[in-house]
Amino acid sequence: MHDNISVARQLLASRQEIVVFSHRNPDGDAIGSSVGLMHYLRDRGHGCTVIVPSNYPEFLQFLPEVDSIIIFDDDTERAQEAIRAATLFFLLDFNSFDRIDRMADNMINDDRPRIMIDHHLHPEPIADPVFSRPDRSSTCEMVYEFIDALGHADHVTKHVSDSLYTGILTDTGGFKYSTTPDLFRTVAKLLEAGTDAYKIADHVWNNLSEKQLRLLGHCLANRMELLPEYRTGIIYLNKQDYEDFDIQRGDTEGIVNYVLRMPDLMIAAFIHEQPTIVKLSLRSKGTMDVQQICREHFRGGGHRNAAGGASFAPLGTTINRFKKHLPKYADEIEAAYLEFNNQ
Repeated sequence: MHDNISVARQLLASRQEIVVFSHRNPDGDAIGSSVGLMHYLRDRGHGCTVIVPSNYPEFLQFLPEVDSIIIFDDDTERAQEAIRAATLFFLLDFNSFDRIDRMADNMINDDRPRIMIDHHLHPEPIADPVFSRPDRSSTCEMVYEFIDALGHADHVTKHVSDSLYTGILTDTGGFKYSTTPDLFRTVAKLLEAGTDAYKIADHVWNNLSEKQLRLLGHCLANRMELLPEYRTGIIYLNKQDYEDFDIQRGDTEGIVNYVLRMPDLMIAAFIHEQPTIVKLSLRSKGTMDVQQICREHFRGGGHRNAAGGASFAPLGTTINRFKKHLPKYADEIEAAYLEFNNQ
């Protein structure tokens, strides 16, 4: 950490033209960390542009100057112009180039410096220095620690703190996952910087449209299957559902978590059909590790309690394949349940 911070401090000692990258389908942590770092870097006198491959959920529109983000898919020419002008890159909330798609073109042989800040497992050697902490709740938590390590925690503005708090709130599921004493010490510092926790929570959690509420009702009433023998619940959506409800990016955010409101269930799966692929989002409680399921069977990964994967098989085949693998984890699921409930 000390050596990496020394390198980062040296890179930031003079004015840089910085591009911050984050991953496709950016979530609250990706956008919160990128916007928070953007404001910090601009406050320190650097030029800074945030570029993401695809658009972010509508509920994040309240973040300060989030509309300055360049969406690569929508404005490729402007994004490439910013990339060409950059003297330094930050890679936030991802650790392999396949997570940013075409934005990574020509980056492999590019010798301009890159700094990675990320909390996912198994980082690839695509940056130097690399700040990788899979034990951290979020990249937003790590960005605060990065600023602190540079000696600038006292200069965190409300714009920075609002952005970082948002990513922490969303990636921990409202402080349910990946919480540590260090995390709450960081959160305290963000509140001291001026963040209003109630207002941020209201923006994040109380933002559903009528369509989204009706979609949630449809999922729970018509698209939920329970497998009590494996303490698992599945919610699925097919292409017709996407058409009937005019589902857009962000409309399904958080639906998978409703399954885990049932006390006897340990795993929730959201399996949804896309135009060319079937995606899986898994959530779990306690020590039940769902990232291993995604990694071993669905070309994915993530964290112990939140992971994702994909399948090129049809929706029904993918659901049956997921079910078929559950018996391999039956003992682990039951052990996690007993530990979680202190039995």
